[in-house]
Amino acid sequence: MKNKLIELRSISKSFDGEQVLCGIDLDIHDKEFITLLGPSGCGKTTTLRIIGGFETPDGGDVFFDGKRINDVPPYQRQVNTVFQKYALFPHLNVYDNVAFGLRLQKVKEEEILERVREMLAMTGLRGFENRRTTTLSGGQQQRVAIARALINRPRVLLLDEPLGALDLKLRKDMQNELKRIQHATGITFIYVTHDQEEALSMSDTVVVMANGKIQQIGSPTDIYNEPVNAFVADFIGESNIIDGIMLSDRRARFAGHTFECVDSGFSPNESVDIVIRPEDVDVVPVEKGMLAGKVTSVTFKGDYYEIIVDVCGFKWMIETSDYVAPEAKIGIHIEPDAIHVMKKSEYSGMFGDYSTFSEEMDHLSDPDAEVESEEGEE
Repeated sequence: MKNKLIELRSISKSFDGEQVLCGIDLDIHDKEFITLLGPSGCGKTTTLRIIGGFETPDGGDVFFDGKRINDVPPYQRQVNTVFQKYALFPHLNVYDNVAFGLRLQKVKEEEILERVREMLAMTGLRGFENRRTTTLSGGQQQRVAIARALINRPRVLLLDEPLGALDLKLRKDMQNELKRIQHATGITFIYVTHDQEEALSMSDTVVVMANGKIQQIGSPTDIYNEPVNAFVADFIGESNIIDGIMLSDRRARFAGHTFECVDSGFSPNESVDIVIRPEDVDVVPVEKGMLAGKVTSVTFKGDYYEIIVDVCGFKWMIETSDYVAPEAKIGIHIEPDAIHVMKKSEYSGMFGDYSTFSEEMDHLSDPDAEVESEEGEE
């Protein structure tokens, strides 16, 4: 296992009397690409800012290489930051933007030349030395910001939603670039995003946060395949989350049917949350199904169809490569290893049935309903 580089211990932080971090503990390892993932307001950016020294925790300690650094200012930490707004100097060309930090340190120009060339080559900007940053595309500006941050050879690079301003294709390209650069430099990357696909595709480790607490830490495959609670299961990808009972080891009952599964270690007849990913549900003829339901909507997604199926009042989402007609009656088959069982949590009952989504969309598309709600608020 790689060495621990940063340790957060019982970190808490409040703003204006509202607690945004509730005693979090986190280990970050040398040469790791770790992503803090969660919705707006979950505390991920505050965590990043505390690591960078831009915020001071109200309680708890930050350790860097075993030394407590709570009172060390940002410029004395071996950390650099790339923000969503790149903060490039518009009056300087690409070369001078990247060289800026080294010139502050009074590094000799020969060494600056060598290191700037190295960084521009690594970030795919060779030949852009004399270009003004204002003439560059968003992706090119992003690369200049990364080169400028990396040229000081920090131990850690903090990235706060750095791809948020880019279009989808450019984001995908830059995700691959960032991963490549992190591997090439061996620098620890701590990345903040609310985009779960971005987190899964780039990271060695994902830290899922909600309400100022860490919900789960794990590899992308662990987080996706073994979510610890309904929040994680819902936030990472799509999930059908159903109330169930663990009758005994490897036997779960939900949706009026008893299923074989692979989970164990629960009390007999313990109430649980069952997670089944939409892509793990097989559509079969009604007579061959474990469950049966009526298709309420079909959406073409390019390489698959997303269908919503009403099974005894609960709306299931299913992803299938085969077209299914709206209003059709279908059977559902679920393999044992597609059923993931979770302990009940504070998030139980909040996610997983797609009927609420449909009702919200109906409400939003009804102008009369909107007017009524506005009048009601007045």
